[in-house]
Amino acid sequence: MTWGSYRAADHFIMRSARLIDRHRFAFHFQSASAQPVYAALAAHRNLDGGYGNGLDPDLRGHGSQPVATEMALRYLDELGAISEDVGQGICLFLAGNANDDGGVPAVLPTVRHTEAAPWYRQTRDFSSRLDVTAMIIGLLHKNNVAHPWRDRATAYCWKTIDGLHWTDPHEAIGICTFLQYVPDRPRAVATMNHLATKIRAVIEVRPRATGHVHTPLDLACHPAHIARPLFTDAEITRNLEAFEAEQRPDGGWDACWDHWDATATRERQGMRTIQRLRILRAYGRLVPDLPRPRRSL
Repeated sequence: MTWGSYRAADHFIMRSARLIDRHRFAFHFQSASAQPVYAALAAHRNLDGGYGNGLDPDLRGHGSQPVATEMALRYLDELGAISEDVGQGICLFLAGNANDDGGVPAVLPTVRHTEAAPWYRQTRDFSSRLDVTAMIIGLLHKNNVAHPWRDRATAYCWKTIDGLHWTDPHEAIGICTFLQYVPDRPRAVATMNHLATKIRAVIEVRPRATGHVHTPLDLACHPAHIARPLFTDAEITRNLEAFEAEQRPDGGWDACWDHWDATATRERQGMRTIQRLRILRAYGRLVPDLPRPRRSL
């Protein structure tokens, strides 16, 4: 990826991305401080310790939702250490909304009474979701955020993963995050080896496939990822080349989510542009010698 391509992405972010993603871009690629990202995230945090207020573009309401809190955790993880009060607040919110099995749903019933994407507003099943729970628990383990609910949800993840007969791309991403960071490494490696065929089967390895697909790079987002051995070097290279070719003339990348609202789609495009650039840099495809993030300690 050339300097011109990077500059086009920079201009796209300045024109189209929301404030939090402008600060994330500056943090990741311009050696900016993490503090503006923390401040922007704090504006999305509620008194219950969870996150809402449009942090997830498909959830426009004020109230906290598990999937928005998952997004907040991913953003916090990018920055470095998660503070004790924020980590405990997240756990308290999730513990208070967990099901009896320890897992959490993607959204709570309150989603029916606010502005949200139809696939959220029309939810009727609020049982535990492995994709959301596994992603959250993996990041809590990675950042050493301890809480009794975390341990209960860890048991839920293990039990559910051990009983899997099939998966889907979203769930596979959550599972791999959980297996990447859960402390029981022998069990995690053995489980990954057992699930490898199932996970690979739901990832679209053909570059530039159409539709709502997930590529090897959406799963193995850096070379040290636990899922990287599932794909050949040639498959990774072809998908990296496809990522580069998919950059639009305006500097951004399309968001593959189903369109339901123009604002949500535009916000997703800013998020996707940062994601693509981070993956390209992780795999050594970003030619400019850009500053590395100054992660907090």
